[in-house]
Amino acid sequence: MRNCVNAANSLATSGTLLVAGASGFIGTNFLQRVAQQPGISVIAVYRTRKPIIQGSNIRFVQADLGDREQCWNVMKDVDQVFMFAGKLSTAVVLKNNPLGPVTENTAINLNMLEAAYLAGVKTYVWLSSSTGYPQSSSPLVEDMFFEENPPAPYEPVGWMSRYVEKIGALYSLHSKGRFTVISLRPTGIYGPYDDFEFDTCHALPALMRRILERQDPIEIWGSGKDERDYIFVDDVVDACLMAANTITDSVALNIGSGTTYSLNQLLELMLTSEVYGFSNMVHRGDMGLPVIRRMINCDHAKEVLNFQAKTGIEEGLHRTMDWRRRKMKSETMEQVVCV
Repeated sequence: MRNCVNAANSLATSGTLLVAGASGFIGTNFLQRVAQQPGISVIAVYRTRKPIIQGSNIRFVQADLGDREQCWNVMKDVDQVFMFAGKLSTAVVLKNNPLGPVTENTAINLNMLEAAYLAGVKTYVWLSSSTGYPQSSSPLVEDMFFEENPPAPYEPVGWMSRYVEKIGALYSLHSKGRFTVISLRPTGIYGPYDDFEFDTCHALPALMRRILERQDPIEIWGSGKDERDYIFVDDVVDACLMAANTITDSVALNIGSGTTYSLNQLLELMLTSEVYGFSNMVHRGDMGLPVIRRMINCDHAKEVLNFQAKTGIEEGLHRTMDWRRRKMKSETMEQVVCV
């Protein structure tokens, strides 16, 4: 049975945590939360770029998670795994390769699940994807995940998420209660340390960057009319920690804000806060995804975890843009020093 506790207490954890993908967007924000926290030790696993977050309780380990043996090696004496490793299937990535990084992501997820199961890990939290859901005009609830096909162009990453979730559930089932696999299905995550490179990033950080760089005209990928649920990264970190420390049987949960916004609406909010005027707007139909509305029902996460996103969209956008503005300033200063 699931053991639910107060949300405030659920963020406390202990033991050895393995954070896979520790130098990425989610991993960096997660390390920032657990660094220096008493009672825990952290194994921060990265592939090529060493994480920037430091802490006396953090040990860095370089590993290729596409290699089964390396996955086994990093999993020794680990109590909880937080699986954030993998490449994103953004609009730009899917445009260049319709299947995206499905092969690589499937391999590292299966390798890590196997290694954690064999090593006797107690709890395994990984970020699945709401792309696995079929198209629906009603809010998506967890039981709908395996109904029909995911909509184009999400079929590859959607089916990958379904497959990995199923394998995780089977590992948990055959462990007879020893191994808990928690699949969190987040919506559009945004926040500090996100990817802002046009060749690889999502549409929202690309739009933020154009605003902060005072580009004119403003370019929007697609029509800007597609609506999605956006959730601030701090709330996702909350959900991961709460799930790891309150759930004792395997489960899949939607993690979102419960509200949808279009890119056009987000653009208006950001322009208002920036007091920024521009003369023209260009919609890049060749870069966008199909116009769909994805509404996510998060009632189950509230019931099981007492989880509810705390960060409103205005606050989240403001904090993200402030971080990106500081990042741009520091990069400019570094370039001046180098010259």
